[in-house]
Amino acid sequence: VQLQASGGGLVQAGGSLRLSCAASGSIFSINDMGWYRQAPGKQRDWVATATRAGAANYADSVKGRFTISRDNAKNTVYLQMANLKPEDTAVYYCNAVVDVGVLRDYWGRGTLVTVSS
Repeated sequence: VQLQASGGGLVQAGGSLRLSCAASGSIFSINDMGWYRQAPGKQRDWVATATRAGAANYADSVKGRFTISRDNAKNTVYLQMANLKPEDTAVYYCNAVVDVGVLRDYWGRGTLVTVSS
């Protein structure tokens, strides 16, 4: 199973970006899909999670600005980011709990988001 993230880039404060992450491989089904981020010199932090049924949860730091969604038919999760702030600058990683016969945790390689002030 591979997770391929895309959509990162450079944006000015107040701008928007949309990240995508597609899972591929021998997948029976995917449970939770989510996003984490790691700023330079800091630990990786949870950002948002979407359940298979579509319920969403967010870290307080992004609530009201970020929206997570998923397309189960495409095994893809999205993160729409709006009103971006310089403190949102980080490498964003997607995560999926995948049923491959047993439940396993998979990570994408990460996509860099840089927000300039």
